Amino acid sequence: MEFITYEVTGPVGTITINRPKALNALNSQVLEELDAVLDSVDLDAVRCLILTGAGEKSFVAGADIGEMSTLSKAEGEAFGKKGNDVFLKLESFPIPVIAAVNGFALGGGCEISMSCDIRICSENAVFGQPEVGLGITPGFGGTQRLARLVGPGMAKQMIYSARNIKADEALRIGLVNAVYPIEELLPAAQKLAAAIAKNAPIAVRGCKKAINEGLEASSMAEAVAIEEKIFGDCFETEDQRYGMAFFLDKNKDKVKEPFKNK
Repeated sequence: MEFITYEVTGPVGTITINRPKALNALNSQVLEELDAVLDSVDLDAVRCLILTGAGEKSFVAGADIGEMSTLSKAEGEAFGKKGNDVFLKLESFPIPVIAAVNGFALGGGCEISMSCDIRICSENAVFGQPEVGLGITPGFGGTQRLARLVGPGMAKQMIYSARNIKADEALRIGLVNAVYPIEELLPAAQKLAAAIAKNAPIAVRGCKKAINEGLEASSMAEAVAIEEKIFGDCFETEDQRYGMAFFLDKNKDKVKEPFKNK
């Protein structure tokens, strides 16, 4: 890997887009390496992922404009598909993914953060979809995920105007969950990931699946039917039997053991 690093500490994996000279911009190679890293994650051992960018200036400044500037119509569509395929894999990845957004998250950077389950950011973070200023539309899901996260009106305002927003406004409109000083961002992401990782992993995965699929359902009845099925599946797991038995134990004279992912 030239542009992606992957480190595992206990049950938490950290993926870093490491192209700081280009402000971690996404080109075809970065997308291919990210795809390969996701395929390599050991889902039996890792229970939560953190996605971040190298350095303090930029999470991901966008897609690589140098690469995009000479694309034909067909090549542009293929490049969009390449990004969308990776981002869809990230969005539907079995375990939760936390975006730790350090600095610029513009264009493809905003889009990849929105493919993650949870976004937290540094005080110097800047979000935006500036594509119309370059003569193009967002191409990696920006027109779809931004509207779902912050509402169509706010999404249209940001996309049509190509106006960037700072961390405090991103928090106000619900694009991020929390804002931290830059030096506290990664520790905060690690703390949150550890809190997620200590819970029953099959149940956590089920919650992600239920939320994602339920949001795409055509009705509430269809959505709760998805939840019912996943809820029922939990009752055939060792984690459920252990978790409820521990809760019901009146003595509780032993330390709670980690869940087994079974």
